[in-house]
Amino acid sequence: MILRPRQLEFVNKSVAALKDHGNTLGIAPTGCGKTLMLSGVTKEIIGSKKKALILAHRDELTSQNEAKFLKINPGTKTSIFDAKQKSFAGHVVFAMVQTLCREANLKILPKFDLLVIDEAHHATSDSYQRIINKLKELNPNLLIYGVTATPNRGDKKSLSKIFSNVSDQIKISELIASGHLVPPKTYIIDVGTQNTLNQVKRTAGDFDMREVEEIMNKSPINDAIINH
Repeated sequence: MILRPRQLEFVNKSVAALKDHGNTLGIAPTGCGKTLMLSGVTKEIIGSKKKALILAHRDELTSQNEAKFLKINPGTKTSIFDAKQKSFAGHVVFAMVQTLCREANLKILPKFDLLVIDEAHHATSDSYQRIINKLKELNPNLLIYGVTATPNRGDKKSLSKIFSNVSDQIKISELIASGHLVPPKTYIIDVGTQNTLNQVKRTAGDFDMREVEEIMNKSPINDAIINH
């Protein structure tokens, strides 16, 4: 797979910032191909000898990220470290944060040259910090790269302690103007759950998604959404 010119520009700016600062944050909207771009950055940094760890916050994202990475970098040796598979054998390791942050797993963590954090707005949480601190302990020269569409956290915690700079920012308006994304349209329907949803607990401005799922993931509601 070949990156588009704007994606390649994003990669080049990210690589340059990593080399200059030792860390950087890339900002790009949903639909921009963040996983493909972080895959390009990873390969440029590690070459054939260094080792990279790519973190995700959900199990299904580890395998999805690995599949997209191999489209950009076919032939690269990869492995997965999550609840089902626990291998650090790859030059590029795709790990699930909730699994890797456990003390027993941190004790067997090998040295990495590059840490890539997908959905990097999560990076200030305790689970991420335990991993980051251990990796820095193993390698003080660790490079840290993050990508996100939403750098402004609801709890107002700053990402600046992890990322001292932003290498590039692609905006939705830019992608719409170039014809890569269609203008968004919002549709609101009433499925009778608004009052119940208003009672859902929030953390850092975000809904507790387990509670939301209990309310929303029901056949009559799903059918109503599909019908509308």
